[in-house]
Formats: sequence, C-alpha cells, structure tokens
Amino acid sequence: MPTWAEVLNEVRAAGHTTDGIRRRYLRRLFNYTRRNTIIYYSGWLQKSNRGSPLEFGITDLDKNAFTSVTDGLDASRGLDLILHTPGGDMAATESIIDYLRQRFGRDVRAIVPQIAMSGGSMIACACKEILMAAHSNLGPFDPQINGMAAQAIKAEFDRAGREMTADPTRAFTWQPILQKYQLGFITSVEQAIDMADSVVRQALKDCMFYGEQNADAIADTIVQTLGSHAATQTHARHIHRQRARALGLKVVDLEDDLRLYNGVMAVHQASMITFENAPAFKMLENHIGSSFIYSQAAIALPMPLAGAPPGLGP
Repeated sequence: MPTWAEVLNEVRAAGHTTDGIRRRYLRRLFNYTRRNTIIYYSGWLQKSNRGSPLEFGITDLDKNAFTSVTDGLDASRGLDLILHTPGGDMAATESIIDYLRQRFGRDVRAIVPQIAMSGGSMIACACKEILMAAHSNLGPFDPQINGMAAQAIKAEFDRAGREMTADPTRAFTWQPILQKYQLGFITSVEQAIDMADSVVRQALKDCMFYGEQNADAIADTIVQTLGSHAATQTHARHIHRQRARALGLKVVDLEDDLRLYNGVMAVHQASMITFENAPAFKMLENHIGSSFIYSQAAIALPMPLAGAPPGLGP
C-alpha cells in the first residue's frame, strides 16, 4: 500500500493534479475485483472551516451525482461503494439508498476506509456487507435538529412533563425552556426519530438480512443501538468494526484480502490528498473516470478514461 507521503511524492513527480493518479488507483482496484467501483468522498475533515457544513454532507444534489457516475455501468457486476462522509440530510440519504437498490439490486458492498458517519452509516447498513479496517469507523444515525439530538430534545420534553406532574411548582423552572419550542416542534422531533429508525430497519431487512428468519430481531438490535442517542451518548461516537460486528452487522475485515486492502487504501490516500491540494470539497467518481466533483469554483464533469471496457462506459 502506498503511504500518504508516497502518493504525495507521486503527485509532485507527475507535475499535475491528483485526478490522474486517483483514477489510476480506482482503475487498478476494479481490475482486481471486477466489480463496479465508486467513491463517495467528502472533504469535511480538511475544509470544514471554509464553508457551511451542509456543503460537505449528503444532499439531494448527490442524487444527480450518483445517476451520473452510475450511467452506463453494467449492473450485473454489482457495486463497491467506498464511503467517506459525515452524513447529511436524511431524506436525501433515503433516496440514494432507494436509487442504489433499484440500480444494483442487493449486490452492493460498502467499503469504509476511514469514517462513514450518520447518513453514511445508514447507506452502509443498506448494503449486503460492510468492509472495514482496524482504523475504520461507522457512527450513530440518530437524527439531529438544529445541531441537537432529536432524542435528547424529546427526552428533555418528557422529563419536563414528569417533573411538573409530580410537582406543579417545577413549572416555573420549565416554562422558560418550553416556551422556546415552536408549535409542532416536538411532533417534528418524534417524526424524525421514527423516520430514521424505519429507514434503517427496512434497509437492513431488504438487503443485509434479506430472507433470514431472525432479520427482524437483528435489525431491531442494530437500530436500538446505532439509532439511540442514549446508547451512543454523542452523535460523534466512533463505532469500530468489533462493536459493529457485535451488534449483528455483517462486517468483513478489509485486511483479510491484502491486495484489496492495499487497493482501497491507495484510492483513499489519493482522494484525501485531492482535498488537500485542490478546491474540491466533495466528489463522486467511478472506475472508468466519470466524475462529479464539487468545487469552490465549479462542479467538474471530466470525461471517462480512454480504454473503458465495452458495456462499462457512459
């Protein structure tokens, strides 16, 4: 596996941007697995202080990106989706899950070289298995509203009700807090919680545990932990593969196949260096070079690499 320094030296020696090197590593990975390969990468770790957090997360615009980078791919080859994202809009996440299911059926593997948080974890749960390394992490998918955990808001509201019922004088303490809630706010909170749980539970049963007798029980265990603010305590909690596997998720150790591990990490290093050295802040790209790159300057749509195999080009 090329290290960060080795990839960076390769870029410098080539005298151009990382695009060509990143695409070459993606192509090499496909040549080994013979599975369609797409990266879905966010540069939030490098550039979170340079723009709105919404820019780095999952949005409905990504649906256009996914349709672009899957155009012309042979669905019979399945899909390896390499994820590195902080998450984002839940409705957009659900829509992307639905699109990938329609496009590739149940033959989608999630590969997490470093971090797939929140909505990224939801997408990973919708795949047939999740490939993780020792340093890889998933994250809780409990919904957030205005930067606050929806479940924490509901728990506080329920606590207020209990305390005021037991001691009406507590109303003087809770009234200033409850007055800040707009009409319908708590209902929206409850609906967001229900939506997140139902999306992940159904996705698990539709793919990872499809046809298994205990699918409902396993899905419930996973949702009750990864979807619980009380269980994970913070939305930023990093879930390592041992914990993910203990919950029942089908996790494959990426290091079990050293050639696959090296190929994935080469793509990862090249993608991260792209964010360090270019105005790109999010990108989707496939193994034939079709890209959808979000840039501070523009959204670039490079042409596919020459020599794409028949049936796999746009």
